[in-house]
Amino acid sequence: MSTVWLCVVVVGVASILFKATGPVLLGRRELPGWLAGPVGLLAPAVLAALVVTQSVAGDRELVADPRLAGLAVGAVAVAVRAPLLVVIAVAATTAALIRLF
Repeated sequence: MSTVWLCVVVVGVASILFKATGPVLLGRRELPGWLAGPVGLLAPAVLAALVVTQSVAGDRELVADPRLAGLAVGAVAVAVRAPLLVVIAVAATTAALIRLF
């Protein structure tokens, strides 16, 4: 095993151990009420940030390309409460069709 792969394995194991520390040490405790609300909002906020940066990010500039159109059509599908697979299919099809032309 090369040193690069050894580093990858060590960092991976350290990451897993670090992430497991919270649930192992605090797993049976309830979060305080003042903390439960913001923690519940973290996952949607991080997901939204990732979607936006992947949709419009270029090399240090904003890019309007077919991904943005797919995102917009997907957002409309979510707004009309379409099933998740339909949202994904409609957004991907829109982006693919725009790339063709």
